[in-house]
Amino acid sequence: MPAKAGIHHPHLPTISVPSTPTNFLALPPEQAALDSAAAVLIPVPIDSTTSFRSGARYGPAAIIAASAALEDYDLELGIDVAELGIHTTPPLEPHVGDPQAMARRVQAAVSHYAAMDKLTGVIGGDHSAAIGSALAWHERHPDLSILYIDAHADLRDEYQGTAWGHGSAARRIADHCPVTLVGVRTLAIEERDYIQAAGIPTCYWPSTDSDYVHNIIATLTPQVYVSVDLDALDPSEMAAVGTPEPGGMRWPDLTALLRRVAEQRQIVGFDVCELAPNEGPPANAYTAAKLVQKLIAYSCHLAPAQ
Repeated sequence: MPAKAGIHHPHLPTISVPSTPTNFLALPPEQAALDSAAAVLIPVPIDSTTSFRSGARYGPAAIIAASAALEDYDLELGIDVAELGIHTTPPLEPHVGDPQAMARRVQAAVSHYAAMDKLTGVIGGDHSAAIGSALAWHERHPDLSILYIDAHADLRDEYQGTAWGHGSAARRIADHCPVTLVGVRTLAIEERDYIQAAGIPTCYWPSTDSDYVHNIIATLTPQVYVSVDLDALDPSEMAAVGTPEPGGMRWPDLTALLRRVAEQRQIVGFDVCELAPNEGPPANAYTAAKLVQKLIAYSCHLAPAQ
């Protein structure tokens, strides 16, 4: 006989299902309070400018949900990351159909927390979210440099009808401050020509430079903004992205670079973008959340004395 809806089973235990967390690491209020937080995370659920596989708008929620499974303790650094204090804002409302207006919205949000001297982390969303975030920090630090980690150069002046989409994100940022590219393994002729003409420091991947980490850091100013498109990682480790590209960085490559940067420069803000959770295994959201946690830990714990 089929079961009937609504039948009560008095001998079965009641199972409490936790709700989806709305703040990173599912922190209790005292560790997520804005006033005491060292870092502020801003979810930006947009993917209106994606060009291959959509779904990055679901990335922020997936990353925050996966973060609840992370250990607060960072084994590498020997610190409890939760004790740094991490405040997660409500998601920014997308400005559908106007990527430039969305960039301004992100810029205003990041500027608000930058003025409080918080480390800011934008969780995308497609990589166009980096534009407003980086420019907000450029306003605060005019000598800011950008470490832009991506399988693609994102240097087209315009792509698919907009100059403010993910394919032009690094170009719009480079209009204002120096950009160093890392992890690039595919690009358009237009982008190749711009790299050469503008003298953009570029570490193509795989790197043939045995001292590439040192040489990358040498291009960076004292204050650095870090922008990470998850497709910089090899698809074997990160398949859930809009445009996966074979031959990418491995997790130890990426984290070793970020650690060295944090030890020698002040990371003032960052973004982690382009997780499209429906395009890969659930483990990819966990990896993305781990990267956000690592960036917070490195930036706050390893920052050189100013």
